Amino acid sequence: MLRMSARVFVYGTLKSGEPNHHWLTKKENGHARFLGRGTTAVKFPLVVGTRYNIPFLLARPGDGNNIHGEIYEVDEAMFSKLDQLEDYPNYYDREEQTIRTETDGTMQCWLYLIRNFPEKMLSKPQLSSYHNTPDQPYSEKSVRDPAISAKDDLSY
Repeated sequence: MLRMSARVFVYGTLKSGEPNHHWLTKKENGHARFLGRGTTAVKFPLVVGTRYNIPFLLARPGDGNNIHGEIYEVDEAMFSKLDQLEDYPNYYDREEQTIRTETDGTMQCWLYLIRNFPEKMLSKPQLSSYHNTPDQPYSEKSVRDPAISAKDDLSY
């Protein structure tokens, strides 16, 4: 039996059908089990930013919308891979938040968010749910090229 270590709430490119979902399904990354859909109990600003069209959950609780996403139970190996993808703790931070489940329950889940961001990010359209679109296509280049720091790019 695999030892599960954490529940993670994903709201952006890691969701099913989105560009980075493969990180959750690659066996060599560890184990992830889909638990269901959920919504943050607390409102947050969710915006798409940088020239790479990255979804950012901004650490401004109470502003924005209740965010829709998916809940996964992950083992330590997968949690470590997600930290790597999100460049935690250098770029994204993570914290536990209460997530409302589809069955009207709640559970504590980790989610990744940006603590240090330019105030002008708050003027971008605030979403309740992220979907990669042809109008704002996500670019994996930002997470694949170590020469590019999206942190330096937040002003886009």
